[in-house]
Amino acid sequence: MYHFNDECTAIEEDGLQKNSKDVGTYMLLELAKLRDKFEIVGDVRGKGLMIGIEMVTDKESRRPLPSEEINEIWEDCKDMGVLIGRGGLYNQTFRVKPPMCITKRDVDFAVEVIHTALQKHTERAAAN
Repeated sequence: MYHFNDECTAIEEDGLQKNSKDVGTYMLLELAKLRDKFEIVGDVRGKGLMIGIEMVTDKESRRPLPSEEINEIWEDCKDMGVLIGRGGLYNQTFRVKPPMCITKRDVDFAVEVIHTALQKHTERAAAN
Protein backbone atom coordinates (compact mmCIF):
# COMPACT_ATOMS: atom_id res chain seq x y z
CA MET A 1 0.00 0.00 0.00
CA TYR A 2 1.23 3.48 -0.89
CA HIS A 3 1.50 6.04 1.89
CA PHE A 4 1.61 9.71 0.99
CA ASN A 5 4.59 10.42 3.26
CA ASP A 6 6.69 7.54 1.90
CA GLU A 7 8.04 9.52 -1.03
CA CYS A 8 9.08 13.07 -1.58
CA THR A 9 6.48 15.04 -3.52
CA ALA A 10 7.24 17.12 -6.59
CA ILE A 11 6.48 20.22 -4.53
CA GLU A 12 9.24 19.30 -2.10
CA GLU A 13 11.68 18.00 -4.74
CA ASP A 14 11.37 21.11 -6.88
CA GLY A 15 11.33 23.56 -3.95
CA LEU A 16 8.02 25.01 -5.12
CA GLN A 17 6.91 26.30 -1.72
CA LYS A 18 10.11 28.31 -1.33
CA ASN A 19 9.81 29.49 -4.92
CA SER A 20 6.23 30.60 -4.27
CA LYS A 21 7.35 32.63 -1.28
CA ASP A 22 10.44 34.13 -2.93
CA VAL A 23 9.00 34.84 -6.37
CA GLY A 24 5.66 35.87 -4.88
CA THR A 25 7.39 38.48 -2.72
CA TYR A 26 9.30 39.70 -5.77
CA MET A 27 6.07 39.92 -7.79
CA LEU A 28 4.26 41.77 -5.01
CA LEU A 29 7.06 44.34 -4.83
CA GLU A 30 7.15 44.79 -8.61
CA LEU A 31 3.37 45.21 -8.81
CA ALA A 32 3.52 47.71 -5.92
CA LYS A 33 5.58 49.93 -8.22
CA LEU A 34 2.55 50.05 -10.54
CA ARG A 35 0.41 51.13 -7.59
CA ASP A 36 2.81 53.99 -7.01
CA LYS A 37 2.81 54.99 -10.69
CA PHE A 38 -0.86 54.73 -11.68
CA GLU A 39 -3.75 56.55 -9.99
CA ILE A 40 -6.16 53.74 -10.96
CA VAL A 41 -4.24 51.08 -9.02
CA GLY A 42 -5.76 51.47 -5.58
CA ASP A 43 -4.01 48.60 -3.85
CA VAL A 44 -1.76 45.60 -4.42
CA ARG A 45 -2.02 42.91 -1.78
CA GLY A 46 -1.44 39.24 -1.27
CA LYS A 47 0.80 36.53 0.03
CA GLY A 48 2.96 34.13 -1.88
CA LEU A 49 1.62 33.83 -5.40
CA MET A 50 -1.95 34.88 -4.57
CA ILE A 51 -2.00 38.59 -5.41
CA GLY A 52 -4.81 41.06 -5.96
CA ILE A 53 -4.58 44.34 -7.88
CA GLU A 54 -7.50 46.61 -6.95
CA MET A 55 -8.58 49.00 -9.70
CA VAL A 56 -10.17 52.31 -8.68
CA THR A 57 -11.20 55.56 -10.34
CA ASP A 58 -8.82 57.40 -8.03
CA LYS A 59 -6.95 56.67 -4.81
CA GLU A 60 -8.81 59.30 -2.81
CA SER A 61 -12.38 58.09 -3.38
CA ARG A 62 -11.39 54.44 -3.96
CA ARG A 63 -14.50 53.99 -6.11
CA PRO A 64 -14.21 50.84 -8.24
CA LEU A 65 -13.05 51.43 -11.80
CA PRO A 66 -16.03 50.99 -14.17
CA SER A 67 -16.42 47.49 -15.53
CA GLU A 68 -15.96 48.59 -19.16
CA GLU A 69 -12.56 50.06 -18.33
CA ILE A 70 -11.50 47.00 -16.36
CA ASN A 71 -12.56 44.83 -19.30
CA GLU A 72 -10.36 46.87 -21.66
CA ILE A 73 -7.33 46.47 -19.39
CA TRP A 74 -8.06 42.74 -18.98
CA GLU A 75 -8.37 42.30 -22.77
CA ASP A 76 -5.11 44.17 -23.37
CA CYS A 77 -3.30 41.89 -20.90
CA LYS A 78 -4.82 38.81 -22.53
CA ASP A 79 -3.87 40.00 -26.02
CA MET A 80 -0.27 40.46 -24.87
CA GLY A 81 -0.10 36.97 -23.36
CA VAL A 82 -0.98 37.34 -19.67
CA LEU A 83 -4.14 35.75 -18.31
CA ILE A 84 -5.39 37.12 -14.99
CA GLY A 85 -8.60 36.53 -13.11
CA ARG A 86 -11.17 38.93 -11.78
CA GLY A 87 -12.78 39.20 -8.38
CA GLY A 88 -13.87 41.54 -5.64
CA LEU A 89 -17.27 42.80 -4.63
CA TYR A 90 -17.56 44.90 -7.80
CA ASN A 91 -15.31 42.66 -9.92
CA GLN A 92 -12.73 45.45 -9.65
CA THR A 93 -9.76 43.36 -8.51
CA PHE A 94 -7.43 41.51 -10.84
CA ARG A 95 -6.45 38.16 -9.34
CA VAL A 96 -2.93 37.06 -10.14
CA LYS A 97 -2.48 33.33 -9.49
CA PRO A 98 0.46 31.97 -11.49
CA PRO A 99 1.74 28.41 -11.22
CA MET A 100 4.15 27.61 -8.41
CA CYS A 101 7.00 27.10 -10.89
CA ILE A 102 6.95 30.74 -12.10
CA THR A 103 10.33 32.45 -12.41
CA LYS A 104 11.38 36.04 -11.81
CA ARG A 105 11.80 36.36 -15.57
CA ASP A 106 8.15 35.33 -15.99
CA VAL A 107 7.19 37.92 -13.37
CA ASP A 108 9.11 40.62 -15.23
CA PHE A 109 7.18 39.76 -18.41
CA ALA A 110 3.80 39.77 -16.64
CA VAL A 111 4.48 43.06 -14.85
CA GLU A 112 5.61 44.67 -18.11
CA VAL A 113 2.40 43.51 -19.82
CA ILE A 114 0.24 44.85 -16.98
CA HIS A 115 2.21 48.11 -17.05
CA THR A 116 1.63 48.44 -20.80
CA ALA A 117 -2.10 47.72 -20.41
CA LEU A 118 -2.38 50.36 -17.67
CA GLN A 119 -0.45 52.84 -19.81
CA LYS A 120 -2.80 52.19 -22.75
CA HIS A 121 -5.76 52.78 -20.43
CA THR A 122 -4.28 56.06 -19.25
CA GLU A 123 -3.77 57.20 -22.86
CA ARG A 124 -7.34 56.20 -23.82
CA ALA A 125 -8.74 58.07 -20.81
CA ALA A 126 -6.74 61.19 -21.65
CA ALA A 127 -7.99 61.12 -25.26
CA ASN A 128 -11.65 61.09 -24.13
